[in-house]
Amino acid sequence: MFSPSGKPKVSHGHSDSTRGRADDDSSTPGRVETAAATIFVSETFLSRQGEGKLTGTSSFFIRTSGCNLRCWFCDTPYASWKPTGEMISVDSLVQSAVASGVKHVVLTGGEPLLAANFEPLVHALQAADLHVTIETAGTIAKPTACDLLSLSPKLSGSTPDPGEHPRWSRLHEQRRMPLPIMRELIRAAKAFQLKFVIGEKLQFEELLHVTESLGVPTEDVFVMPQATTVQALDAAEAWLRPWTESVGFQYCDRMQIRWYGNRRGT
Repeated sequence: MFSPSGKPKVSHGHSDSTRGRADDDSSTPGRVETAAATIFVSETFLSRQGEGKLTGTSSFFIRTSGCNLRCWFCDTPYASWKPTGEMISVDSLVQSAVASGVKHVVLTGGEPLLAANFEPLVHALQAADLHVTIETAGTIAKPTACDLLSLSPKLSGSTPDPGEHPRWSRLHEQRRMPLPIMRELIRAAKAFQLKFVIGEKLQFEELLHVTESLGVPTEDVFVMPQATTVQALDAAEAWLRPWTESVGFQYCDRMQIRWYGNRRGT
C-alpha cells in the first residue's frame, strides 16, 4: 500500500496528456452503461486522507480534471487552471479502486460534479461495496447519496484578481456560493462535513454567515489554514486554532503536507 519511505504508491498518473477539457460548465448525464461511460481524469493514487473526519484513512483517490471555479490559491492547477488528463472508463476506475485493496474512495478534483458521468461512477463504486467521499465546492446541483459529502464553500477571498483574470474573476464570483444547491447536496448525502480554507481573520465573519445560512451543526464544520508548507501550517495554527475551537468548530490540519509535502499523488 505504501512504499518503505512511508510515501504512497501512485497507481496511475494522467497529467502528461491532454485529451479534452472540462473547465467551464457542467452537463447533465443521461442513462449510460458504465462500460461506455468515461470520466476526464487527472490522476488516481493510493494515499491517506489528510483532512476532515476521515483523516488518516487509507483511501483510493480519483482526481477528475476540470473546474467551474478558479481559486487563486488552488494547489491543483493541473486539474483547474490548466486541466490535463485523459478519458478513463467508469469500469476501469472501479476496477482500479477495488484492486487497491482499500475500502474508501475519494472523488476529488478539480470539481468532480462537473463530469457528465459522475453519478454512474458513484453508483458503480458503491455497488462494489466501497465507501465514497465526494470533495466538492458545492456549486453544481447533482445531489447524490454519497457516504460522505466533503463540502468546501469558497469564500470571497478565493476570487482571482480581476485585473489579471477578468473573465474568471467574474465567473468565479457568480458561481462560488449557491447556498440552495449546497443545502440540496447536504440533504442527499448520508453524512457530510464542511471544510473552509481561511487565510486571514477578516474571513471569520463570512464563514459564520455561511454556516448559519446552511444551518449545520458546529461539529460538522472544519476550518483549515490556507497553507502549503509545514512552516505556514504551524504559523497559521497559532491564531486560527484558538478562534476555531472557541466557536465550537473543528480545527483541520492538512496532514498530507506534513506526511508527504505539497506534491502530486498525495
